[in-house]
Formats: sequence, structure tokens, C-alpha cells
Amino acid sequence: VGDRFVVRPGEKIATDGTVVEGTSAVDASMLTGESVPVEVTTGDTVTGATINAGGRLVVEATRIGSDTQLARMARLVEDAQNGKAAAQRLADRISAVFVPIVIALALGTLGFWLGSGAGLTAAFTAAVAVLIIACPCALGLATPTALMVGTGRGAQLGILIKGPEVLETTRQVDTIVLDKTGTVTTGKMTLLAVHTTEGTDENDVLRLAGAIEHSSEHPIAQAVAAGAVERLGGATLPTPESFANVPGLGVQGVVDEHAVLVG
Repeated sequence: VGDRFVVRPGEKIATDGTVVEGTSAVDASMLTGESVPVEVTTGDTVTGATINAGGRLVVEATRIGSDTQLARMARLVEDAQNGKAAAQRLADRISAVFVPIVIALALGTLGFWLGSGAGLTAAFTAAVAVLIIACPCALGLATPTALMVGTGRGAQLGILIKGPEVLETTRQVDTIVLDKTGTVTTGKMTLLAVHTTEGTDENDVLRLAGAIEHSSEHPIAQAVAAGAVERLGGATLPTPESFANVPGLGVQGVVDEHAVLVG
């Protein structure tokens, strides 16, 4: 705690901390589900394992190891898998009574067959058949297995389930409210439309904007650049001159002797 480290564009932030130098966009979708990067600057907090999608940052560590947000999320999943839902507790209580009854039935079957004059092999086979058919293994294992798989699979998909009782109560849900961006959408940004002033050619604007955005590492800029290349038929974008990133605002430069500002 207190150490400072550099996070370059495209790198994961090593641990939870506070930005002490630089401005960037951080992909925090693993925490929030939002595909749009979060703009951070000096004084803002960042979370370990999120991705620096923009400029260079210097971060001062505030939490490490088991105190980080990622570690807490992992413990939440573990606690959810180790907990017991009401259905599982009921199954355990039934199993506690059911097992002695099954054993008694098996012994009774063995005695009945022996008493009726059947051989030891036939009597033993009948007793084992009772144990196999009436074994409460499925009753005791089905519920915890389903809950463990459900919470684990949810964690893989970015859904944190606080406990088995939460998963169990979902059968009562009749209304679901979802955030749109990154939840019911893919989270991949694309260029949909270009609107220009009267008398201005869309392709010219797109060519200039795409050229300047191509030099930026911001995810939105990359989407604009990719859209420009696609709409221009795969044409190679010109290389900008005097490119500069204006923290928190956008980028600027010169393309084909035109001053271009995008933000």
C-alpha cells in the first residue's frame, strides 16, 4: 500500500488505487457490465484487474491482496457456493431420516428372503436392490450440485449471486429490469451514421475523422476509425501530422493540410 506503479495503454491495473498522474479511459465492464469505458483523471479511484484503454496512468496502491475489490468478489462467489438454500436444508433433513429407514428396509428384505427359504445369494441381491433403488444420494446431491454450478456459471458470465437463497427465490420473479448497454447488447461499439452540415461531403468528413481517430487508443476512437475504413471501401486512411491527445476532451492533428479536432 502506498507504492506507485505505471499502467500503460492496454495493460491491466495491478491493484486497487488512486490515479496520481495522467488521464485515461478505463474498461470497468468486469465490475459494472458497462461496455463504455470510464474516464479517469488525477484523484479518481481505479479497481485492480480493470483495463487501461486510453493513456498512460500513474496509480498509487490503496488496497492489495485479499482487500481488493476483485478478491472480495471471489469470496462472494465462494460463500455463495458454500451456503445452503432452504431446499437444500430440507433435503438434508429428509436424508437424515430417510437413510436409517432405507437400511432398515434392506435388512428387513434380507431377513424376509432368508426366512422364506431363499438362498443367501438371492436374499443378498434383493437387499442390495432395495439399497440401490431407495438410496437418497440424488436427494442429497441434486440441490447442492445445481446451486454450485449455477453460481459458478453465473460468475463466469459476470453475474454475481450473493447466496444460494437468492438463486432459489428467482422462481418468484415476475419482472426483470435490465440495463441496456453491455447487458442486452454485445458491448462492441460501431459507427451507425454520419451527419454533416449542408454542402459537406460525408466521406470527406469521415476520412479526416477516421485518420485522426486511428492514432488514438480510445475504444470509441477505434470504433470510428474502423467504421471509416469500412464505409470507404477498405481505403487506407492518411497519416495525421502533429497528432496530440487532449486529456478528457479528444484528439487533434493535421490531415492533408486540414486541422482536425475530434472529441
